[in-house]
Amino acid sequence: MKEVRPTTGLVAQALFNILGNLNGVAFLDLFSGTGRIAFEACRRGADPVVSVELVRSRSKAIWKANSFDSHTHISMDVRKGLSWVSRKGFAFDVVFADPPYGARWDETLPDLILSRREILKEDGVFVFEHGREEPVKVSFPWILRDERSYGRSVLSFLELSSSALKEG
Repeated sequence: MKEVRPTTGLVAQALFNILGNLNGVAFLDLFSGTGRIAFEACRRGADPVVSVELVRSRSKAIWKANSFDSHTHISMDVRKGLSWVSRKGFAFDVVFADPPYGARWDETLPDLILSRREILKEDGVFVFEHGREEPVKVSFPWILRDERSYGRSVLSFLELSSSALKEG
């Protein structure tokens, strides 16, 4: 099992400053780890908030700490989690993912999100936290809107192109 590498305070603060007002924003936290990002999204008014974490011990800690009615946590692989939220009819304004660095998610995660396109609202943003040494492979229909570096961490903000949304 990979060690949990929580999003640092600096990166989390930057993320929420960039996202701005989250009142009523639907928020998905993939690779939730400690649940810190999901809980902060709840605290800032996001609703609904769904977090996905595979590791049972981390999931149990998230369930135990959860005090928000707007938060749903599921303990499963991200691929199954995306399928679950799709089947439940969720659509998110923000999809945040912080996979383990070095696990090659930079090569597959954008396509995985795209395969469940219905979970990202038309004006939604996919925020991908990744290591500086593993840049995200951005190709159509994704557009890299912004990218910010914080030490060895990078936040990449991706959106679907408007022509892709018309096709889908």
